[in-house]
Amino acid sequence: MSILPFPSFLDDVKEKGFKKAVFEGIDDSVERLTAGLNVQDLREAFRGETASRRPNPRLTPHADGFWLHMRPSYFNRDVTGMYPSFRLGWLSSYFVWFETITGILLMLWYTPSPEIAYGDMLTILSNVPLGQLMRDMHRLGAEFMVAVVAMHMMRTWFTGSYKKPRQFTWFTGLLLLVITGFLSFSGYLLPWDQLSLWAVTIGASMAEATPVVGDQVNLLLRGAPELGANGLLRFYLLHVLALPALLFIMFGVHYYKVIIHGHSLPPRKENIGEDTAKRVPLDKRVYFIPDMLTYEMMWLGATTFIITVLCIWFYHAPLENHANPEVTPLGTTAPWYFLWIQGALKLGDKFVWGVAFPTVALGGLALLPYLDVTPSRRYAHRRFMITIALLLISLTTILSYMGLAKFAVQTSAETEIVHELTFEPAHSKVGIGRTIPFDQMIVGAYTTAQLHGRDDMSATDIIAEFNAEVFANGQFDQLIQELKDQKVGANQLPLRFRTIPAAEAPKVMRVMEEFHHHLAAVEAKELPGVWGALVITDNQAGLKRLDWIVSWDSVLIEGGQVQLDEAGEPILVYSERVDSEGNPIPVRRIFSDHLFIHEASAYFD
Repeated sequence: MSILPFPSFLDDVKEKGFKKAVFEGIDDSVERLTAGLNVQDLREAFRGETASRRPNPRLTPHADGFWLHMRPSYFNRDVTGMYPSFRLGWLSSYFVWFETITGILLMLWYTPSPEIAYGDMLTILSNVPLGQLMRDMHRLGAEFMVAVVAMHMMRTWFTGSYKKPRQFTWFTGLLLLVITGFLSFSGYLLPWDQLSLWAVTIGASMAEATPVVGDQVNLLLRGAPELGANGLLRFYLLHVLALPALLFIMFGVHYYKVIIHGHSLPPRKENIGEDTAKRVPLDKRVYFIPDMLTYEMMWLGATTFIITVLCIWFYHAPLENHANPEVTPLGTTAPWYFLWIQGALKLGDKFVWGVAFPTVALGGLALLPYLDVTPSRRYAHRRFMITIALLLISLTTILSYMGLAKFAVQTSAETEIVHELTFEPAHSKVGIGRTIPFDQMIVGAYTTAQLHGRDDMSATDIIAEFNAEVFANGQFDQLIQELKDQKVGANQLPLRFRTIPAAEAPKVMRVMEEFHHHLAAVEAKELPGVWGALVITDNQAGLKRLDWIVSWDSVLIEGGQVQLDEAGEPILVYSERVDSEGNPIPVRRIFSDHLFIHEASAYFD
């Protein structure tokens, strides 16, 4: 008679004894959890021993369990080493789960709002335990994931593993590559800093070139004419919901097709025109449990360890200044995996190279298995297709280089110089013009003309002579008007340049020396007669305004090139005015930019 009104563990203890009842209970629980493996089976598997029970219980988790039903129960020994797969398929799968886990952890402290997102990033970096490590690992994992999926696809091309019957498997892999790229791209915007805002702005603007619906597609992506709250929310939903859903669906389909057709063997291991991946002889079978399972556990630990080491000592995800739609930084590019499109755009029409070219390229890749119908997968018989693959890699590399900001994009020298002095924090660097201590920002106007080098004159005499020359040539009137156009109050503008206070403000002297050095490097060929100025004014209590000015003689420019005379000197453009000796005065040009420095700024050294 049962001790309780229903069968229970106590009945087993009464019948079998406590020790045996407990052991059988554990054994039964383990077998249920592993879908067929009891304690003895696990012990034998981890010891590398042959299974003692028949039929082999190590096959049942694949047929009866959930977690292993997408993995083959055994592999051909020829595909278990580094060659021919180089473990790129496994690494691609690893990064899917790695990005999912680290992304969920970051979501706990993130709000997709322009007013809050950047502050949340700072909170993650400073106040969340291991927050910076998680962000670094998530960002680095995303970069690796794009690269690994692309290399996995190229490996499939080189080994001819897309051939019949794996045409659709190749197509699902191509879709996974596209989804992976857009998944990483959509996450690019979420930090809401200058780097992410303008990189995504460049990428999203390509949608405008789509025929008929270009404006609507662009508006749908951005949520407004410019990226803002709606755009950030849409990219966030794409990143954490829509694209991951598509990724997991296609991931499942891809894995299913791999299991159906088997892992393709090395080309030299198969007879021409045959596919023997599913027919694995008994003497070549390597069972998933325990051999491949422990092998993949080793890869899991090693890969995670490498990423952790990289993120602790060598890599930190960039975070620039808060996104500002009104300030376009120099040298902005799309993410590196879209640089090839940006490079193609420099070749001509936006629709042809920004929409049609990528579409045709992806379409050609999708049709590749149906175009290459030769039966052999051996390298010696596929020289043409391997050549095409190498040409594709070369073309992508060249276009990516062309997509860099320094290629075929010429920024005027004065703009680059002022940017170099004043650029906002980026990758732990900051323009030297932002590092002047607040107490050294002595109100006044200072010029690099003081540093031109006159042994026979003091700095005071040089500045006095320069002031007289600037007033005589009308340059000071231009300067005052330029500053007024920049909304500097007339009552705040200094009426004369003054000597740089080297003793009271050594950092200002250091900055002006750097300014002079940059100008001297371009004076001969681009900015003749150039001088620079720094005007410091009080904006309000605890806030200074720094205006950076470059003035030079106007030169003749045709076709975007400075025209030179027979002596190799720039040809100047003269005004109708003449100096005291009757010589025509060159037209002066002025470029200016400004920044505000708060007393509590963190840039002071």
